[in-house]
Amino acid sequence: MALSLSTSARAGAAGTGTAKVPVSAELRRKRNRRRLRTLGFLSPWLIGFTVFFGYPLIATVYFSFMHYNQIKSPTFVGLRNWKYVFEQMPLFGPALWNTLWLVVVMVALRVVFGLGIGLLVTKIKTGVGFFRTVFYLPYLAPPVAATVAFVFLLNPATGPVNEVLSWVGLHGPNWFNDANWAKPSLVMLSLWGIGDLMVIFMASLLDVPKDQYEAADLDGAGAVAKFRWITWPAITPIVLFAVVTGVVQTMQYYTQALVAGKLASGVSIGPGSVVQPGYPDHSTLTVPQLVYSLGFQNFNTGAACVLSLVLFAIAMAVTVLLMRKSVGLIPAED
Repeated sequence: MALSLSTSARAGAAGTGTAKVPVSAELRRKRNRRRLRTLGFLSPWLIGFTVFFGYPLIATVYFSFMHYNQIKSPTFVGLRNWKYVFEQMPLFGPALWNTLWLVVVMVALRVVFGLGIGLLVTKIKTGVGFFRTVFYLPYLAPPVAATVAFVFLLNPATGPVNEVLSWVGLHGPNWFNDANWAKPSLVMLSLWGIGDLMVIFMASLLDVPKDQYEAADLDGAGAVAKFRWITWPAITPIVLFAVVTGVVQTMQYYTQALVAGKLASGVSIGPGSVVQPGYPDHSTLTVPQLVYSLGFQNFNTGAACVLSLVLFAIAMAVTVLLMRKSVGLIPAED
């Protein structure tokens, strides 16, 4: 009788789906070994993420609420650094405007220009290797050397660019010495080194199935229609990659703007020289320059951390916006 009741109870529990099947010790050991093996494969990424991203981000948030001059121990000051940056720092507005201007204009033109050069090179029948090398070589120039060369070429008094313009009756601008032309000059410098995007777009364009172009030719489609309905849907993931990485890189724009401003101002760059960035009239001042100036020249680490977090928040917000399907860079079926 007791046996039948026990059997009925087990059957009822199985019928309701609430019974737990006991796990053997051997099965648990196998699962633990699988978890450890997976964790071992992930450990290089986990260590790198923790050391180079997680810890610096937490430390930046921590120091943004501290008064810390890199000499004495940090002391808690609450929101004083945040109020100083947003309410009392006069250069924060111009630096943020210049950075966002470069993000919008420079990234957009680099993507369009890089895609155009990629399309041009893929259509060339002879001498493809020569043109590919010519367009890619400027990208290999070191940023400082490339900026020095550009400042020399665009020098309003002795530069060859204005001299050539004068031959055709045009009066060249002051380029890096004019607040209205300084940022466009930096954009021209970035377009000169467009080789990285050209190679990426060339690879994506060559990967588009040729049979789709042949079918479009049979239907009488023109060049614009083929680009709109065949090329563009195939390369939109690469365009998204170029835009997102371009935004992140431009948010960290530092070297070229700093070197161009110092050279155009005529200040000699050497050991121990401290020059306020942003020449002329703070038109080339970016937020990364302001971070360096606050943190390593004025030893105001708290305010520098606040600016770094602002940059991080803007970059994350723009990236999330670009990754949304409604923007149009991600196909709806993905």
